[in-house]
Order: sequence, then C-alpha cells, then structure tokens
Amino acid sequence: MEIIIQPTAEAATSVAARIIARLLREQPNAVLGLATGSTPVLLYRELIALKLDWRKVTTFNLDEYVGLPPEHPQSYHSFMWENLFRHINISKQNIHIPDGNTKDIPKFCAKYENQIQAAGGVDLQVLGIGTDGHIGFNEPTSSLASRTRIKTLTPQTRKDNARFFGSEDAVPHHVITMGIGTIMEARQNLLLAFGQGKAKAIAEAVEGPITAINPASILQMHPVTKLCLDEGAASRLKRADYYRWVFDNKPGWQRW
Repeated sequence: MEIIIQPTAEAATSVAARIIARLLREQPNAVLGLATGSTPVLLYRELIALKLDWRKVTTFNLDEYVGLPPEHPQSYHSFMWENLFRHINISKQNIHIPDGNTKDIPKFCAKYENQIQAAGGVDLQVLGIGTDGHIGFNEPTSSLASRTRIKTLTPQTRKDNARFFGSEDAVPHHVITMGIGTIMEARQNLLLAFGQGKAKAIAEAVEGPITAINPASILQMHPVTKLCLDEGAASRLKRADYYRWVFDNKPGWQRW
C-alpha cells in the first residue's frame, strides 16, 4: 500500500490522473474499473483534459442503484456519461455499468463477473471510500471475499448520499456492487480520498487491523494499491511524515 499525500484534492487528483494516463499510453487496450460519487469528478475532468485515446479501453463500473432508470439524474449511468463518457472517444460497446433494473439480479451479477473475466480482468480499479470505510457499496461487515451482488445500504450511507437526492427518503435502499473479492482481483487499485470527513476511515484502513468493519482495510493485502490523499484525509495518519518522505525520495520512474 503506497500512501501519496498532497496539499490539496486537486494536487492528489493530478497524481492519480498521471497514473492512469501512463497506463493508457503504455497499454491502449487497458481495462479500467471506475467509481462514481463526488470524489472522482475532478479525476474525470483531468482525464478529459489530457485528451487520451480511449478507443480500445474497456470499463467496468463499481456499482449502481437498484430501481433507478438509467436516465435518472442520480443514476450512475447518467453520472458516467455526464462526467466522462460523452467527453472521450470510448466505444459504447466497451462500457459496462451494472443494470439496476434487471429482472434477475443474481443472474445479472454472475454475468457481470463473467464479463470482467472475459475482458481479461481489471488492470486498474479507481476507488473512493465512504466515511465508514466502504469501497464500492461494500458496507461494513461485508464479506472480504464477496463478489458482485445486491447490497442494502446502511443508514449512514443513505445519509451521506442524501445531498445528491435532495432528501434521505429519496435515496434508494439497494444497490448492485462489485464485491470486495472482485476489487481485490484488479491488478492495481487506486483510491482517492479528500477532506477531514474521510480521515478516520483512511487511518483505520491504512494503519488499523484488517477487518470487515472497515472494508477498505483489506487493501493492505493487495500487492499494488495506491492512495492519493489530500492533507485533510491524511490528517489522522500516525506515520504521515514517513509516507511523505517515501514519496519524495522515490526514483522518478516509479512515481506514476
């Protein structure tokens, strides 16, 4: 687990964008796992500005609300097209987002897993983190070996997401999400976190025990995981000065 601490969310995002840009330039047919929510918006803006070639790239999104039509403004289908896909030259047939309106959720989830495998697996998975440590919508106590499936959102997650819907009552109760086991099979994980509201979850995930109570803590077991943090998100890390020293003294070729 590599901890990259930058002064601002913009600076941390810039590092993350360069990591992804390097992958796409070296591997034009890369498979990306993509996240939604407020955290990756800056990242997608940077990637758009870099004018990368997305023609051969395949994407798989982490999750989607159950019951929201794709055209709903808060669906993750709408989010991805508004914030990334319509601005880049990606092939529509290479885009995969969970279907929150499928009539057979278990069958769809098995199919999604098979599609990821058929694409060769995810080369780089973009992640955010919830205030309770969830990644994707794998809420606390989720199985650390879980696969793509339906999950019931916790009251905390529904409260956190109420700002997007106008009220907590409007937030769906269920989602389809990639599982933690699925996320752990990505060849690289890239997690972004900004603000002091994420500091406790980050500290527990990085320096605490590996536990299903903080699902992101399993990333300690992943061979290639990078966390791009601003000062707020890093504010409760006990070894923050060490992480800064390591990053500042890396050989240039190893940075991104």
